[in-house]
Amino acid sequence: MEGFLFDAIIYIIAAIICVPIAKRLGMGSVLGYLIAGILIGPYAFGFIQDGQSGQDIMHTTEFGVVMMLFLIGLELEPKNLWKMRDLILNVGLTQVLVTTFLIVGVAILFGISWQMSLAMGMAMALSSTAIVLQSLKEKNQLESQSGKMSFGVLLMQDIAVIPILAILPLLATAQLVESGDSHGGILENQPGWVQTLMIFGAIGVVVLLGRFGFGPLLNWVSKTKLRELFTASALLIVVGIAFLMGLVGLSPALGTFLAGVILANSPYKHALESDLDPFKGLLLGLFFMAVGATINFNLIIENPFLIFAGTLGVMLLKVIVLFSIGKFKKLNLQENLSFSFGLAQVSEFSFVIYAFALQLGILTASSSDSLMAITALSMTFTPILMLVLDKAVLSRMDKKDSKTKREADSFEEKNNVILVGFSHFGSTLGRFLRANGIEATVLDYNPDQVDLLRKMGFKVFYGDATRVDMLHSAGAEEAKILISAINSEETNKKLIEVCKENYPHLELMIRAKNRFDAYEYLEMGEENIYREHLDTSIRMGEDALKKLGFRAYTTHRLAAQFRKYDEDALRILAQYKSNKEEYISKVKKQIEQQESFLSSELNKKFSLNDHAWDSEAMKEQK
Repeated sequence: MEGFLFDAIIYIIAAIICVPIAKRLGMGSVLGYLIAGILIGPYAFGFIQDGQSGQDIMHTTEFGVVMMLFLIGLELEPKNLWKMRDLILNVGLTQVLVTTFLIVGVAILFGISWQMSLAMGMAMALSSTAIVLQSLKEKNQLESQSGKMSFGVLLMQDIAVIPILAILPLLATAQLVESGDSHGGILENQPGWVQTLMIFGAIGVVVLLGRFGFGPLLNWVSKTKLRELFTASALLIVVGIAFLMGLVGLSPALGTFLAGVILANSPYKHALESDLDPFKGLLLGLFFMAVGATINFNLIIENPFLIFAGTLGVMLLKVIVLFSIGKFKKLNLQENLSFSFGLAQVSEFSFVIYAFALQLGILTASSSDSLMAITALSMTFTPILMLVLDKAVLSRMDKKDSKTKREADSFEEKNNVILVGFSHFGSTLGRFLRANGIEATVLDYNPDQVDLLRKMGFKVFYGDATRVDMLHSAGAEEAKILISAINSEETNKKLIEVCKENYPHLELMIRAKNRFDAYEYLEMGEENIYREHLDTSIRMGEDALKKLGFRAYTTHRLAAQFRKYDEDALRILAQYKSNKEEYISKVKKQIEQQESFLSSELNKKFSLNDHAWDSEAMKEQK
């Protein structure tokens, strides 16, 4: 018990120290966890001793990946998988097959047997779902074109694990390696065809349980109305499937992923997500730390050329394949670089494949150790490469140099209003203006969105509004108002700077996601700021008051007063946003003053005369 508690303290302290520093330096949380693992590993401070093999550590902490794959599966309803068939088959399958073929070819040229080459190729063709999704989420790029393509590739790779693990027993050409740590379970010493049948049998059991077993279990438990019992049931499902997969030597993450997909249509989907998500975040962090701790620096020191050449060679090959696919799918240069370098590492699933191949005698112990070192290094190098790419390349790249970039549209009209961004927020605004006889020149930088909106009858132009020449073409000299409906603080700030410098006569109206974005715009001198949730929140409050018996005009007047007080408070609080203690103090003071003033207004009994909107004559007109 003492050893477990000490290890837990070490892991938590390392994460608390390294991850915030990495985030502050712009490295991302994944690299922070990896560095923390290296520091507490056997080759740095030695809190994790040599006696704990890398395989043991990975096996212990891979449960974070298991949990993550279950939650990913919950998001993937079968009908949505069918909608993504182009990304899964044309992009994902192409990447897996081409990368496997090239790695196998190179390995055979170096004299490695075809069985071992194929096992290596299939394992190294996979990319890390945990690292890529975490990075895309932190950068808010999941909905970008490169983010969607990355997700399609990862999804295909996750699905591909099923046939890969089924093929491995058929490749076995040697006796099983005798090891006290074998994870083969009941598959040990079975003929290859029996192992394959048992693998598919285990998958069938998971499918049947998902369809007919888990639903009644969750329904029975949910009737108790005890959340902790429901959480325990969710954990039972994940742990039970992981155990079943372990019995037949399969990846636990693979089984839980399948169960998640099957439960995606379940009415308990969102409850499962909310209960398991906190466990996933913590366990994923431990997994990344374990990856850092498993890097065998002794092996790297003994064979530095082999390990580093293997790591960089595999990553370069994957970058070339992915970049070619991205170019074929017409990604622009910036997104293609993010797509290809982001998926260049080897997957966490590969550790499982190496262990299974070692147990089957396809890999030797030394080759398995080398492959594990290459995989761990590739996972460590990827966040560093992405950081360098973001800071040194993408941020400085001239958009005009991109040969794959779509040319900006030309403008046949000039209007008093320029509307930038035409997603849900912008399209509603544009339709309101047009319905009232005001035409706006609409700009959007998403080519797919532009094409879709034009098919729907909207007149939308493709172009980057932060470029001076684009604003000039859109008629910024003659326009009176520029409305930014963009959901990006960085883009809005750049747009404000460009307009102030080149078109100071334009009156800007800026969308803000929240009050903290609004503070930034206020500091830049902007007054016309519109927080996207403010009016909706107040309107909901108005309706609630009406349902509680307040007069319609009373609620309208109180809402208008509340909005005014909140906007005034916003400008006062903007002065203190950098001083946390002072900011909190001022916020409390503003809330007290606001509530006090509104209460005094309500006590004036204006509501006695606020009955006109609720009169019988008005109701009949409605």
